[in-house]
Amino acid sequence: MPDPSPAPTPLPHEDQLDYTPVPRSVALARHRAARLVTEWGYEHLAGDVALVVSELMTNALLHGSLRDRLVRLRLLTTPAALRVEISDPRGERLPCPRDVTAEDQFGRGLTLVEALADDWGVGPRAGVGKTVWAEWSLGLALCTREGRKWR
Repeated sequence: MPDPSPAPTPLPHEDQLDYTPVPRSVALARHRAARLVTEWGYEHLAGDVALVVSELMTNALLHGSLRDRLVRLRLLTTPAALRVEISDPRGERLPCPRDVTAEDQFGRGLTLVEALADDWGVGPRAGVGKTVWAEWSLGLALCTREGRKWR
């Protein structure tokens, strides 16, 4: 006999906030992301999301910011994924993981993002700039009539 009360589909969530391109914004964005992800019921992902937000915000400030232009953090969930997006105005400066040596002090941020998130990438921002994103699967892949997964 089928279960009379199937598990409910998680509600979608979305939040976005613009930050000034200053170092303090990294900590503010990291704390906000961890708090929201926990409130949304994904406490097990809060630490990874916070670290990824920190890395992507730092990259945006170091390589993608322009004076008097804001950096945007957007967090959202779908039934299948939790997604973090960091948008900045420098569309011509795309992130690229690089090989580093033990002596290198910098250059491991995208390697961390790659290790912590299920997927990540970059795309054009509406208007001007770019959006770097990272996603975590929530284990609820949806299927179309043809049986292909989508998120």
